[in-house]
Amino acid sequence: MGYVWLAVIGAAIVALLAAMKVDRLLWSMVASALMLGAAGYAWQGQPVLAGHPVATGLAPTPDDSAMLDLRDEMLERYTGAAAYLVAADAMTRIGDRRAAVQVLLGGIRIAPKSLVLWTGLANALSAHDANQVSPTALFAFQQATRLAPKHPAPPFFLGLAYVRAGEFAKARPYWAKALALTPADISYRGEIATRLALLDRFLAMQDAAGSAPP
Repeated sequence: MGYVWLAVIGAAIVALLAAMKVDRLLWSMVASALMLGAAGYAWQGQPVLAGHPVATGLAPTPDDSAMLDLRDEMLERYTGAAAYLVAADAMTRIGDRRAAVQVLLGGIRIAPKSLVLWTGLANALSAHDANQVSPTALFAFQQATRLAPKHPAPPFFLGLAYVRAGEFAKARPYWAKALALTPADISYRGEIATRLALLDRFLAMQDAAGSAPP
C-alpha cells in the first residue's frame, strides 16, 4: 500500500507542475528529489507492517493555574525572562519535564543573574525529580535567594516544593519567611498568608494525631 501512495504522490506532483507551467528544466530537480525519497523508503520503509498508535512516554501534568497565577504575580510575568517560563510551562504541561529544565537553563546562559529564571529552574528541577527537593533543585533555590535575598518568591516556592514532597514541617519556616518578606500592600500577601495558615492547621492536626493515645 505504501508504494501505491508513493506513486499517487508522484503523479500528483507531476500534474501540479504541469498546471503551474513550471519550466521543464526544473522538472529534473523535482524528479531527483522524488527518486531520492523513493529510494529511502524502499531501503528503510516497511509498508507491510500494520499501523499502531505511537506512545510518546510523556505523562501530561495537570495545570495548576492558581499557582501559576501566583507565581506570575510574584515574578512579574511580562518580562523578557518570563518568556522562558511560558515555554517551560508548555513543556511541563505535556509531561516533558526534561525539556522544561533545558529551556530554563538556556535562559540562564543568557541572563545568569535572573531571579525569575533561577526560581523557575528550581521549580522545574523539583518537578523533574519526582517532586523532591533534590540537591540540584535546592542549589537553584539557594542561587535565587542569593540574587534577591529580600524577595519572597524563592522561600515561598522552596516551601511549596517541600509541601509537594510531603515534607510539611520543612516547608513551614520557608512560608513564614516568605510572608515576612512580603510587604503589607502587595496583592499576593493574602495568598501566602492563607497557605501558611492552612499549613499550620495541618501540622497541628498531625501533632494532635501523633500525641493522641492509641
